[in-house]
Amino acid sequence: MTHALKELGDHIAAALPNDVLATEVNRLGELSVVVRAASIHKVLSFLKDDPACLFKQLVDICGVDWPGREPRFDVVYHMLSMKHNQRVRVKVPADEDTPVPTITDLFSTAAWFEREVFDMFGVTITGHPDMRRILTDYGFEGHPLRKDFPLTGYVELRYDDERKRVVYEPVKLTQDYRSFDFLSPWEGPLPGDEKAEGNS
Repeated sequence: MTHALKELGDHIAAALPNDVLATEVNRLGELSVVVRAASIHKVLSFLKDDPACLFKQLVDICGVDWPGREPRFDVVYHMLSMKHNQRVRVKVPADEDTPVPTITDLFSTAAWFEREVFDMFGVTITGHPDMRRILTDYGFEGHPLRKDFPLTGYVELRYDDERKRVVYEPVKLTQDYRSFDFLSPWEGPLPGDEKAEGNS
């Protein structure tokens, strides 16, 4: 199976030399194809219609955040060929300033997936018929699946019994963060610190 996927990757790269940046079959036997953002529509159209590919089913679109890398994000398309019983992962490097073209005219299921990528990561999809948030609220700030998004979020949503409605409030942590001083006599000795060594 790995050899067949390697041949498929070579076939895709040879057919689209100006659009495909790299192909790889990983140690789990999965084919990944890295393509230019501007070429995603062309590449997926080829994968859908080429007789050697026939990836007619879009399984998922997701995002990946690489904070230390430029460009920071990957938009990842998971494709399935029922005819050949094969899968391919297509990756598009992207950032906030470089939009990725929509593929909703090729796969109608892409509409909600692309909205989720925009909502969770902030990658804009151009040409989308309804580009707005899908999982967060309308006034939500930020993109929750970015690695620099705070775990507590920025606002808290709760029902206020006095006002008899849902209210938004800034997040309040119930306990301040503590700075542990292991040399303090009030902390008690721990194995391996100076106090424990002095007591032995």
